[in-house]
Amino acid sequence: MSDLTTTAPTPAPSRPRSRIADQVAAIPRSGIRDFFELVQGRPDVISLGVGEPDYAAPWHIREAAIFSLEKGQTSYTSNLGMPRLRDAIAGYVEEKFDVSYSGGTEVIVTVGVSEALDLACRALLNPGDEVLYHEPCYVSYSPSVALAYGVPISVPTVPEEGFPVKADEVAKRITPRSRILMLNFPTNPTGGVQPLAELKKLAALAIEHDLIVITDEIYSELRYHEEAHVSIASLPGMRERTILLHGFSKAFAMTGFRLGYACAPQDLIEAMMKIHQYAMLCAPITSQAAALEALENGAGPVEAMRQDYGRRRDLIVKGLNQAGLPCFEPGGAFYAFPDIRPTGLSSHEFATRLVQEESVAAVPGSAFGETGEGFLRCCYATDPKLLEKALLGIRRFVDRLG
Repeated sequence: MSDLTTTAPTPAPSRPRSRIADQVAAIPRSGIRDFFELVQGRPDVISLGVGEPDYAAPWHIREAAIFSLEKGQTSYTSNLGMPRLRDAIAGYVEEKFDVSYSGGTEVIVTVGVSEALDLACRALLNPGDEVLYHEPCYVSYSPSVALAYGVPISVPTVPEEGFPVKADEVAKRITPRSRILMLNFPTNPTGGVQPLAELKKLAALAIEHDLIVITDEIYSELRYHEEAHVSIASLPGMRERTILLHGFSKAFAMTGFRLGYACAPQDLIEAMMKIHQYAMLCAPITSQAAALEALENGAGPVEAMRQDYGRRRDLIVKGLNQAGLPCFEPGGAFYAFPDIRPTGLSSHEFATRLVQEESVAAVPGSAFGETGEGFLRCCYATDPKLLEKALLGIRRFVDRLG
């Protein structure tokens, strides 16, 4: 007779494995956020770190958000966004970029440009597809590609040429797996802009190799040179192969509203919407109401802020050069990207010691890719009096290094 009370043997412990997915474990933390955390709780620190206007959103935009709440607009909107806002976006893009989209089917409103970029990568990439992008660049580009199981392929840019991306450098890196060319001009973190002649060469490459272009135009209103900004989407043969990304954070000083958008042919927007509807459903209706007001009545404040950023750019570029840090004159955005290699310090060591010894926070260039090593990102969307104080601190620090 068997012993029915015998207990089953305890299973051997399975081999330990990571609780985190490989593609997430492999990406780094944002170097910008690391320095943002470093200065939290330190009111003595002058922060040139986070890329955020020091202006509040103009009052009429905030008032539109308040009025929306007062009217009880607290519901979902269409996955694509409020129809009236999408029509306004299509009109704004046609006026600013000279390229026409249907607000009904070719525009999607997203939670910031970062979400739009994520949607585009996930909608377009199969595992192993390659994405070409210029570097130094915004910290999310390479991780966004990796999280969509793509392969990021960087193309270096240099200050001696003004940080444009050269078509011949892109061409060297094109393979049968190349799928997307990603652009961001004016560029975060360099402030570089792309000459029209080189932009046309990139368009020809995209057509020749059947690449989709994702162009992040978030700083396009913030140009300081006389020549007008040109989007690659407006060049012949490019509208049908381009996803234009834009948003309200920078030019309209609306970072906390978290609102962006993408414009593209209907099949691409439809693919992006599939992901958006499951992950986000829709952008917040209050932010959409504010964005509509920004597009309809926000041109004046944008121009006033642009002119002010231009004066601050001149101030910081002059001050950094006088401090012994060669600094390229940025053509757009609100960042200076001085060369700190003459000091002999790495960019991380320079930034860390600067905040410890002079209470001035800036972001190491290495946070923006390997080619950013040897540089420092300084956001000049900061009160001019604080900028002057920060420049004095930087100069004292460099002088002590000898």
